[in-house]
Amino acid sequence: MNEKKRDLAALASIPVIMTLGNSMLIPILPQIERQLHVSSFKVSMLITVYAVVAILLIPLAGYLSDRFGRKVVIIPSLIIAAAGGAVASVAAMMLAGSAAYWTILAGRLLQGIGAAGAFPIVIPLVGDMFDDEKQVSKSLGIIETSNTFGKVVSPILGAALAAWLWYLPFIAIPVLCVFSLVLVIMFVKAPKKKERPPAFSEFVASVKKVMKENGRWLYALFAIGGICMFILFGVLFYLSEMLESKYKLAGVVKGLVLAIPLAALCLASFLAGKWIGKSKVRMKWIGFAGLAIVTASLVLMGFWNNIYLVVGLFSAGSVGIGATLPCLDALITEGIDKEKRGTITALFSSMRFIGVSLGPPVISLLLGSAHMLLFGLLAAISAVGALLSFFAVKPEKEEQEKGGKSQDQQQRSVYEEPKKGFEQKGIRSKRNKSPF
Repeated sequence: MNEKKRDLAALASIPVIMTLGNSMLIPILPQIERQLHVSSFKVSMLITVYAVVAILLIPLAGYLSDRFGRKVVIIPSLIIAAAGGAVASVAAMMLAGSAAYWTILAGRLLQGIGAAGAFPIVIPLVGDMFDDEKQVSKSLGIIETSNTFGKVVSPILGAALAAWLWYLPFIAIPVLCVFSLVLVIMFVKAPKKKERPPAFSEFVASVKKVMKENGRWLYALFAIGGICMFILFGVLFYLSEMLESKYKLAGVVKGLVLAIPLAALCLASFLAGKWIGKSKVRMKWIGFAGLAIVTASLVLMGFWNNIYLVVGLFSAGSVGIGATLPCLDALITEGIDKEKRGTITALFSSMRFIGVSLGPPVISLLLGSAHMLLFGLLAAISAVGALLSFFAVKPEKEEQEKGGKSQDQQQRSVYEEPKKGFEQKGIRSKRNKSPF
């Protein structure tokens, strides 16, 4: 792993920058609204269009990365993201009013296209780089930590830059994209494909087979990833609204408060990536424990609306989310053959983007309701995620079935599949490369 530190550092820059490209604008949306003289709905579209176009294109980017190579997709995607940021920056500096708004929106759409082929492809590329599952888990923990680190600094950095010039956050995005692009070109050495890529029809058939054979645990992990992001961004939106409207905190000070739970999430992601190793059982139970912590913190938050208690309890819940995310990344990455890994992880990334997109608008609709109702609903959604982890993800059963084998063989466990059809003799023998 030591010889690939530079590769990993270059790849880790991508989630940081892609996160900054979206989250950095959230605390300054009211300021953008005043500068461009547009409605709050129109200014919210600057965030929504970025996420929606990414959701739609991530699966395509995953397929292209499986077909032609990870780096071949990541480099053009970073160029497109930088170009979109440049369009938005020029519009913010040179235009005004409606013309500025629509040009910035077009630039954000380009950024979303670039984002679809950047961060989601990093996860399968890390899986390709290492043969040892423990190194894969540790590296994915670093990638998830860098993603979370971007969330930690984004509200602070966005507010600080906008305090100088309101459009500086737009200018920062293409600069950071170019920086990451240079690092990837210089240091990332993607593994060479040893086999001829399959035709599109063959590829689609193989992906359908993967989803059929592994659907139970894959769909569960997809849902859990979306739930985690929904809760995280939903509660962050709630805190942002309450801090400004009720406690009169804005700018850098508000950004610093929002960074507290995100810093806890970042630390938990880093530690979880080191702890899980290559044990699928450990990944399952750390993920389940993390979701249980999230659920408990949300239940307690429903009983108190004191902002200090809410921030403290959400910080504890963020630890649970931070511990869960690297487990999800590792379970999916290590459970799918390299030839189809990009597409499957792209579908997982799409679910996470859906959670990000739905969190703030759903919470905005619930802001006028009772405090306990809002957090009770979030706790119920989190409990669904915990139940999915407990019942649908069962690597420990396979380890019990292989109790007479070596420890290394026992750790190559599989998920329990639906009893009907999947317990028939020979179904697992077809998956030669997957450890599941």
